[in-house]
Amino acid sequence: MGRNTRKRRTPMATKVVAGAAALAVGGGGLVWADFHASAHEENPAHNRTRSAAAQVATIDCPDVGQQLSGVPDRARGEVDGELATMDSQITEAYKRLATTRRAQAGDPQFVQNTILGPLKDRRKAIIDRIQLEIDRAGGRADDSLDQLAGCQGQPAEQPQNGDGQDGDGQDQDGGQNQDDNGNGAAGPVADDFIGIDDVEPDSRDSGNGPAADGDGGSTGTFTTDCGVNENNSFNSDNLIAAPGVDNGAHHVHDYVGNQDNDAFSSDEDLADADTSCRNQGDRSTYYWPVLRLQDGTEEFDANELGGGTEGNVGRILKPAQAELKFVGNQQGDVVAMPKFLRIITGDAKSFTNGEANANSSWSCTGFEDRQVTDKYPLCPEGSQVVRTSNFQSCWDGRNIDSANHRDHVAFVQEDGGCPNGFQAIPQLQVRLVYDIPTPTVENGQVQNPYAVDSFPEQLHKPITDHNDFINVMDEDLMNEVVDCINSGEDCQ
Repeated sequence: MGRNTRKRRTPMATKVVAGAAALAVGGGGLVWADFHASAHEENPAHNRTRSAAAQVATIDCPDVGQQLSGVPDRARGEVDGELATMDSQITEAYKRLATTRRAQAGDPQFVQNTILGPLKDRRKAIIDRIQLEIDRAGGRADDSLDQLAGCQGQPAEQPQNGDGQDGDGQDQDGGQNQDDNGNGAAGPVADDFIGIDDVEPDSRDSGNGPAADGDGGSTGTFTTDCGVNENNSFNSDNLIAAPGVDNGAHHVHDYVGNQDNDAFSSDEDLADADTSCRNQGDRSTYYWPVLRLQDGTEEFDANELGGGTEGNVGRILKPAQAELKFVGNQQGDVVAMPKFLRIITGDAKSFTNGEANANSSWSCTGFEDRQVTDKYPLCPEGSQVVRTSNFQSCWDGRNIDSANHRDHVAFVQEDGGCPNGFQAIPQLQVRLVYDIPTPTVENGQVQNPYAVDSFPEQLHKPITDHNDFINVMDEDLMNEVVDCINSGEDCQ
């Protein structure tokens, strides 16, 4: 399996050494909590084996990018580059954390003095540059950004910014799941999985729900068929969040639709590119982090940034199905999306940021009334794993992007309408279906777990799943999408 390549500029991201790519238990297994134990048992905890990797600590840093607003357009490129450098600093700090477990055990201040303290100083320097760049471009920098420089150590069992952190990145016994060299495992851990039968039906409104549910409004649909990445278009860039930065995502994406998708693609490049979509008027970019089966396979990126050197290991799994559908709004008609509109749904850093922007959900075919955000489902034989992302479907009517890549779009409100000042646009719904071998449990371990690619410090948590879209439909096709949805037709 190869990587889609083109001539690339000098990478801004700093290369990091391998070390955190070790699996929890070598050869693709991990210590397993007995997922067959029922919640109705008298003492279900007695039937579970605590995962050794549950004590793995990670780096928890405030997300500076999410706090930015009002960045002048001419400062956006510089600011995005600085934020990408900050992500690289966190990656390096996590690698340092994962490869110094013995030193941490011998010195309770090791993490604070040698990892978190220097990281804070480096982040403060970048924040200062961001503020200067905003001011130079005619904006007004927020002085409170300085408060976001410091990071903490977080025990892996805590799903979000939590209380009870000891500030030095260690649990009480200083332990981490380690290989023979003392390297920390990158995840996932046993507690990241759940049997689909243990998920309550209708327990979660996945992705703020389909916008066109119920009577009234615009009830049509438009489905675009763009394949399942048969062209092997992969890279670890992020054109939306880190334009111009090589390896800006620190994990690998699947791409369908537009075939010119790297960090250096301009809007003109996108408009002129080939597309994998059956309708050649759709050159939109649809991308998401790959799933991998951690079976010991060495992929094409086993020794590359974004891949094995950053803890993303194992066989890349393409979806068996990639369903891309646009739906309407409960309260009324939708308007056309502007060309080159960018939307990110979900949060690649939800494990440390918290669940506020988490939006993708997991399920199994035949059980899709059961949706879960923070666990990988274990599907019964004959059932397939399903990832679902329902995008924001309200637009501010002016901007194709925003400084934090969120403020220009919004989800519908509880009544199905858009917030004041926003217009309803077609809602993209992405449903990905995977054939994944059912994990087996042997001697308290699960063999060949699967996981989503992630930033190293996010430990492959399922809550970090996310999905990205850039609208590059031509005007005629976008008008057709709108007409189909507003007239109540089902088109493709």
